[in-house]
Amino acid sequence: MTSRQIWQTASSPALRSLLQRIAYTIPVVWLVVSLVFLLIHLVPGDPIQQMLGEGAAPGDIAALRHAYGLDVPLGQQYLHYWHGVVRGDFGRSLRLNDTVAHLITTRYPYTLQLTLAALIVALLLAIPAGVTAALHRGRWQDRLLGIVSLLGLSFPALALGPIFQLLISIKLGWLPVSGAGGISHLILPAVTMGGALAAILTRMVRTAMLEELGQDYIRTARAKGLTENTVVYKHALRNAIIPVLTLVGLQFGALLAGAIVTETIFSWPGIGRLTVSAISNRDYALVQGCILAVGLTYVMVNLITDLLYTVANPRIRV
Repeated sequence: MTSRQIWQTASSPALRSLLQRIAYTIPVVWLVVSLVFLLIHLVPGDPIQQMLGEGAAPGDIAALRHAYGLDVPLGQQYLHYWHGVVRGDFGRSLRLNDTVAHLITTRYPYTLQLTLAALIVALLLAIPAGVTAALHRGRWQDRLLGIVSLLGLSFPALALGPIFQLLISIKLGWLPVSGAGGISHLILPAVTMGGALAAILTRMVRTAMLEELGQDYIRTARAKGLTENTVVYKHALRNAIIPVLTLVGLQFGALLAGAIVTETIFSWPGIGRLTVSAISNRDYALVQGCILAVGLTYVMVNLITDLLYTVANPRIRV
């Protein structure tokens, strides 16, 4: 490929848009890393003293401050932290006697698996429910789905999880109570996390579908003799899915945060449960690593969501 062809490729609107979206994430990543770095400095009092306890010897405190790099100026600490982040070195957990990077990479797949399963559950429930409510506006189906979605919003994971454990696991014995294993262990935590999101997405899908079904192109498609399924799912839903994608991207961060509660209830060995354990043990290096992993994941998910707009609606590419 000649230099002119490379320049023409780089000058294409689609590639320029992709590079522009990636460039927008750079200051966000910088801000996330900087805030996580300042986390240990925002802790009231001396974090090293809190980790070792009030009866710790001054020599032990000085040694741990040196191990954490807290005995050098703040600017130098900031540069050291960035150097470690770039190399994937987030320090060492003194409580668990392992590197933070290894602990996170061990637990992160469990949280990602649970979050994606909850997202799939929410979409499988919300899209058919929202479309049905929009097609039967004002009828009993619409009112029934409205009541169900309101109930889903009224029960947080903190209350819904134990209810599922008591009814489905203990009383009926259909699914495991807690722990990680096969798909059977994943169902209850995923439904618990995805229930509230499904209720939110159902209302969003219903509102977006009602707006699209009233457009002129829908009436034109029906006048051409297209089947109702083609009109609803191929034309109306494809345009209505844009605001839904926006909400899914924003709620993905809420799912990651909600995983802390759900993983604790169901003893799921994910990064949320690891964060709770690190906070209770005052393991600040591990807390920083867990929060940084969640924050960077949220940034990347929003970037991917932004790029998916062009897949759902090609007109956005222009």
